Amino acid sequence: MDRVKIGCNYERQPFWKVILGVPLIYLPIITTVPFVVIGVVLIKTHLKYVGGMDIKSYDEFIPAWISHRYGNHEQPAINISRFHPAHYRFFWIFNCKLYCPLSVALFRYVVYLVKIVENWWCPFAHDQKREYEEGAIDKSFWHVDPEELEKLHPDDKQNPIWNAKGE
Repeated sequence: MDRVKIGCNYERQPFWKVILGVPLIYLPIITTVPFVVIGVVLIKTHLKYVGGMDIKSYDEFIPAWISHRYGNHEQPAINISRFHPAHYRFFWIFNCKLYCPLSVALFRYVVYLVKIVENWWCPFAHDQKREYEEGAIDKSFWHVDPEELEKLHPDDKQNPIWNAKGE
């Protein structure tokens, strides 16, 4: 398995880089989340208007609170200067129980919705299409009209990701 190397280099980073780098993780979320939320609303509205039903909700992508390994009182914190936010349990509770799971869930959710849109409008195979299975649909736009269906390659006609009957 390919892995990103980070832990092996962390201790060699100058302290000023680490201090400067930590807040940078919040900027992309602060700047993108409002637009992603707007995108989710627009995509869900689009899917509903073209007939989409049984679309998962955002809540289904959020891990259950009870599934977190540590309760608030057991949450580990780093033994570091009391002037550093990582010294405080609240910092880790915020990051590990709110920031990370909610933001990862939001981005996973928007990807799920986009996969549905892609499967609906573009049921044409490519080398990454198997990754779209999470957004599988009953029929694509092209499968609804028998005349249009005839224009498709046989593999696209029968792909179970966008044709539940595989006909």
